[in-house]
Amino acid sequence: MSPATPFRHRRLRLGVLAAAVGLALPALAQDAAPDAPELDAITVTAQRRAENIQDVPVAITTIDREKLEVLTASGDDIRLLSGRLPSLNIESSFGRAFPRFYIRGLGNTDFDLNASQPVSLVYDGVVQENPILKGYPMFDLDQIEMDRGPQGTLFGRNTPAGVIKFESARPESTFGGYGRIGYGSHGTLNAEGVVTGPIGETVSGRLSVLHQQRDDYVDNTFNGAGDDLEGYRETAARGQLLFKPSDTFEALLNLHTRKLDGTARLFRAGIIRPGSNDLISGFDRDRVSIDGRNEQNLDQFGGNLRMRWDLGRVSLHSITGYESVDTYSRGDIDGGSVYAFPTGGLGVALFPSESADGLPHHKQYSQEFRVESKEWGRFDWQAGLFWFNEKIDVDSFSYDTLSPGRPQNGYARQTQDNTAWAVFASGDFDATDRLKLRAGVRYTDDRKDFTAERVVGPFGPPIAPITVHPSDSDVSWDVSAVYKLSDAVNVYGRVAKGFRAPSVQGRLMFADATLPADELVTVADTETVISWEGGVKAQLWDNRLRLGFALYRYAVDNQQLSAVGGNANVARLVNADKTIGQGAELDLQAWLTDHLFVTLGASYNDTEIQDRNLVVFGCGGGCTMRDPAGALPGTYRIDGNALPQAPRNVYNLTARYGLPVGNGGEFYAYTDWAYRSQVNFFLYESTEFTGASLLEGGLRLGYSWRNGDYDVAIYGRNITDETAIVGGIDFNNLTGFLNEPRTVGVEFKARF
Repeated sequence: MSPATPFRHRRLRLGVLAAAVGLALPALAQDAAPDAPELDAITVTAQRRAENIQDVPVAITTIDREKLEVLTASGDDIRLLSGRLPSLNIESSFGRAFPRFYIRGLGNTDFDLNASQPVSLVYDGVVQENPILKGYPMFDLDQIEMDRGPQGTLFGRNTPAGVIKFESARPESTFGGYGRIGYGSHGTLNAEGVVTGPIGETVSGRLSVLHQQRDDYVDNTFNGAGDDLEGYRETAARGQLLFKPSDTFEALLNLHTRKLDGTARLFRAGIIRPGSNDLISGFDRDRVSIDGRNEQNLDQFGGNLRMRWDLGRVSLHSITGYESVDTYSRGDIDGGSVYAFPTGGLGVALFPSESADGLPHHKQYSQEFRVESKEWGRFDWQAGLFWFNEKIDVDSFSYDTLSPGRPQNGYARQTQDNTAWAVFASGDFDATDRLKLRAGVRYTDDRKDFTAERVVGPFGPPIAPITVHPSDSDVSWDVSAVYKLSDAVNVYGRVAKGFRAPSVQGRLMFADATLPADELVTVADTETVISWEGGVKAQLWDNRLRLGFALYRYAVDNQQLSAVGGNANVARLVNADKTIGQGAELDLQAWLTDHLFVTLGASYNDTEIQDRNLVVFGCGGGCTMRDPAGALPGTYRIDGNALPQAPRNVYNLTARYGLPVGNGGEFYAYTDWAYRSQVNFFLYESTEFTGASLLEGGLRLGYSWRNGDYDVAIYGRNITDETAIVGGIDFNNLTGFLNEPRTVGVEFKARF
């Protein structure tokens, strides 16, 4: 069988799936019963202007307020979205503070506080560039929107995989609000409060507050009995003022803050059974033995000002953003308290490793001006300017775990000043009553000034400051068409180019000081992606069923990859010659009966690294390597491997059944399920560092009255109590970390 044969088989499967969807559409178009419930229209801003989701030539998934409240009942952070949208995976070795996103397999496993990601997160119109910013809690949101595929034309650099957009609920002109409080297992508290209303004739406001906490529930047996780990306290607030003196001008000011105190990600040495990816026998989720400290704290403050002027035939938009975050995270990286060679099971590591990373200084400024046409007939357009600057300091520390007091024995630091600017334009043209054509282009210039040094090394001498100045400019573009087959069915096609600006990796704490500077501080060159996508969007069955189906294929040239850990215990950036990805995605929402509403999401994502010369270091913790060895001892070839943390299959399902009672009351049941297939944790393939497939579900049973003004419910998250390894540390023993535990609780909400 030739190397191309598997890919031909995969294309055949995708073609069969597309044909099945096409054949199903006529059957779904049958009439529904009179007076049946209908789907509300979904408005999205994937093209930077409000449009019906059915008319936008991009694969889009949204999450509304009710679904988000169900998912966040137990105080989970943004990682709860993983698997609950097609082609989306999210993981973190930092816990709540540092999520890593993957769309259609494209992401970045790098744990550095300066890591670049190909998935952009935009909160209230402002890009959240640093990975720590991307963990801001989800509360009082109007909608979450995920736009898959390159979005470089309208959203800028570092969006080759896609964009996730959060839009906060806006201030209202009438007084109102709500309070929501839930309590569950492990002392989990989730409390949210909102008040909104007019402040004057032309000003309205909205104040939103969130508090989440969980008690420590894991006993560190090393220091005696008692729960010590996995607890947290997190508080966030958002204040908004909307000034609208006329129909032709409005200004929306948003100030937000976040504070987190808790424990860092809990690593567990020897948790993986050798020769498999199963949990080792004798493992207990509620017990661990580590001899290092484990703590995490974070403080964030930001603000943005969005203004709009109606100038007649055009509107002028301005978005000014500021973000600042300070964080510190310290953990027992080896995950054990006993050291031996060779290692001997649970809680045993090769050597002690206790380290910390801090972000003592971070400032991000951004400004965008955009002009948008207003109903120019068959042709509409928009154009704008964008400017971005981020200044960041990263501190890294190492500690001597075995000495009294665990003294600091290493210190390294990084600084970076990143400035980017762009000019962009896009337009759409109604070629006929049924055919709409779109195109856009963006020019971006990106420059970084980066310095790294090791002041004190735990195993080697200091490393003098090393400075690099990577920069590049690039042009992103997209071309698409939407054709209306009928009033209910649209088909579309899209070709888009995106890019990721050069990235820098300078973690020098454990580096070999004898290496040349370009191996100590690595620079990944610009990556570019060309994506082809086609799909169908339909609103059928008398508006009771909405369907979106997409097929895609992309090619990434010079993809930036992070080779982390391994037997060399270093992190470095590399570029792969090419990565190919292809797949299919399905979104469906339907009223199956007058009382039963379901949503279904599914995706098939196939990725392959294509670079015959690319090698990385293998694991240093006794894993079983499955890749061919490279020329340098300890290295392995990764040509043909799937991308890390890229599940081939992602499925999600929700179902809500409501039974009306009395006048404005309802008993209801809501369940949600998310599945992802197995993943590689690292660039190489090994038996032990392969995450098994994972299925998690939730259940909510409740009663609402007074037309939804009051609601009381019992809930369960991870109701099957699934325990799974979701990530690993590969330079010591077979160390891993786990998914969130089962939580059961009660919740009450009142709206006024």
